[in-house]
Amino acid sequence: MAKSTRKISPNEVKHTPMMQQYLRLKSENPDILLFYRMGDFYELFYDDAKRASQLLDISLTKRGSSAGEPIPMAGVPFHAVEGYLAKLVQMGESVAICEQIGDPATSKGPVERKIVRIVTPGTVTDEALLPERTDNLIAAIYQTEQNFGYATLDITSGRFQLCETDTEEAMAAELQRTTPKELLYPEDFQALNLLENRKGNRRRPIWEFELETARQQLNQQFGTKDLIGFGVEDAKTGLCAAGCLIQYVKDTQRTALPHIRSLTIDRQDQSVMMDASTRRNLELTQNLSGGTDNTLADILDYSATPMGSRMLKRWIHQPTRHTETLNNRLDAIHEIKDSGLFSDLSPVLKQVGDIERILARLAIRSARPRDLARLRHAMYQLPALQELIQNVRHPYLKQLAFECQPLDSVAQLLESAIVENPPVVIRDGGVIAHGYDSELDKWRDLASGATAYLEELEKQERERHDIDTLKVGYNNVHGFYIQVSRGQSHLVPAHYIRRQTLKNAERYIIPELKEHEDKVAFWIDWLTLIANLKMQTNFISSGTAHCRYFLASFYILSFLH
Repeated sequence: MAKSTRKISPNEVKHTPMMQQYLRLKSENPDILLFYRMGDFYELFYDDAKRASQLLDISLTKRGSSAGEPIPMAGVPFHAVEGYLAKLVQMGESVAICEQIGDPATSKGPVERKIVRIVTPGTVTDEALLPERTDNLIAAIYQTEQNFGYATLDITSGRFQLCETDTEEAMAAELQRTTPKELLYPEDFQALNLLENRKGNRRRPIWEFELETARQQLNQQFGTKDLIGFGVEDAKTGLCAAGCLIQYVKDTQRTALPHIRSLTIDRQDQSVMMDASTRRNLELTQNLSGGTDNTLADILDYSATPMGSRMLKRWIHQPTRHTETLNNRLDAIHEIKDSGLFSDLSPVLKQVGDIERILARLAIRSARPRDLARLRHAMYQLPALQELIQNVRHPYLKQLAFECQPLDSVAQLLESAIVENPPVVIRDGGVIAHGYDSELDKWRDLASGATAYLEELEKQERERHDIDTLKVGYNNVHGFYIQVSRGQSHLVPAHYIRRQTLKNAERYIIPELKEHEDKVAFWIDWLTLIANLKMQTNFISSGTAHCRYFLASFYILSFLH
């Protein structure tokens, strides 16, 4: 996934400038589909277009010619891209998203474009692309003469684990248990039978699995000098897999991953061991037909939240042998059941939603406005939850009650910063609530025309040209304009540029008003971004750390029916 530094070949010079740009970007990720943004569409060309037309059942067309040959082309509307990405991810495909980052008005030649993210089956965080009640794992495997190293990461929660197995049979059992959506393996991997009949296998260069490279990558991610504190130093084969995995995730996400803060070792002697055949025939989470009906998880899972459902499936697949943990769970459930508390807890927990994945999207700056609204709604449930469990007796439940304390500062921040019903995507605007940022409010007023400046401009232009019907106005479609009645349009000076014709009036723009409009548009975009970043920064500093403490509480409570 590393950025290519290759030069344009003599054959590519024959292509149009736009296709040269496309081919340069395509060369950075030659093995995956490239969604190349052109206006309101993501376009695919050449072999990508042919492949996408078959996978997505979309039309394959041609776009002119380049280097003397017709260009196969297929495209999808940008506003509907999530649905197409979901289909591709379910098929095990990866997609590089290329966006326009330059200004078409000032660009000489093709508008500057850049690959801003790579969507892969194991690294997706978008709500629309994820199975709600199932973990979405990416994994890496490494083999030596002595053993196998295996690392898994759930990017939607930051859960990062490694393990080592001595036999191929045990490794097959781990793959069966974790069912990763993507599996990274080195070019010289020997046990290729483990990869058979699997989607999402990704061959990686051998050097990405080098131990020292792995240590550097992991220390850089965690901000540590060594890995001793994580208790994984002796698991060298597992570290090789973990190092490749974190590098791949960084390359695809192209952003910081602050929620991935630790690496734990999964010691298999602490859980009940089952081989791959046993897991399959027990139909724990998947039946023999490949579905989920009548599996153990299907029968037991009455979780109130998706978080609880995912945790329950992990428990089913890896039953603990730790007696104290088992007794704590049983005693806690016994108290909740006997007190009748479960019937009151379930409705409250259902309102909490999927905090775990929302926090992950916040951490990697991919959260959408409605994620913040859902998080706010979850914060509103904490007082009721606290009241329900404040009188519990078991020490385990008392600890959970402590961790579920209301986060008033977070709730207040989200209440003041985000409108009641925010749009789906931030580009639609109207996300930040009025009154949260006075500077943004000022420029919003400016955009709506409610300013002394526009009133003064209207007065000056009316007097200067003796047009008493002249008015300065604004609408969302055409922006600022000067309106003159049809009967006085002959008095309009030559430097007025017609912008719109109405039934009884003409609308114009002048350089002074256009300059004002551009300035307003720039500052509204900038200040909205600043207000949004300010809100996120305030949220992260005042609440995210606390969220981690009570997040675990929902796991134990939310799967109770």
